[in-house]
Amino acid sequence: MISITVTALVFGVIFLAELPDKTALAGLVLGARYRASYVFVGVAAAFLLHVVLAVAAGSVLTLLPQRIVHALTGLLFIGGAAVLLLKKDDDEEEIRKPADQSFWKVAGTGFTLILVAEFGDLTQIMTANLAARYDDALSVGLGAVLGLWAVAGLGIVGGQALMRRVPLRLITKVAAVLMLGLGAWSLYEAVAG
Repeated sequence: MISITVTALVFGVIFLAELPDKTALAGLVLGARYRASYVFVGVAAAFLLHVVLAVAAGSVLTLLPQRIVHALTGLLFIGGAAVLLLKKDDDEEEIRKPADQSFWKVAGTGFTLILVAEFGDLTQIMTANLAARYDDALSVGLGAVLGLWAVAGLGIVGGQALMRRVPLRLITKVAAVLMLGLGAWSLYEAVAG
């Protein structure tokens, strides 16, 4: 039986946690480069796999000390920000007009990018924690998947609109600054906690 309360709570928590995340930026970039529906299929499949893994690992994750989880999360955010800041700028016309728009290439790109980027991510850790806390895998899994899909959809559609008005270089730098802030906050929690 699905608990609407748990599903709604998990949806809200995961949705808000994922909004400033690196995968929201990935959705923006992919949405700007490729056909939105193709991107969403790949991204949605990767998020579904991550939620299944997170819910399955929920009971194991609660055995780790919170300080270690916060420290690892902080380092992942800071590492992601460093990758964004140190990445060479691509030619924006090439980004806007990719050569291959086939379904399998685009969906595969979205799937692979999210699969790698989300592994061990904050929302995956949060999903595992929520699954352990509520002991309701189906409700937690449904809320988490819907929250992640909602952010992905917003990012993909927003990416198409945003790229028409704002240079990718600026979007990337703003996302990197946000990730540095989240990383610093997570490291603070690891030290203060």
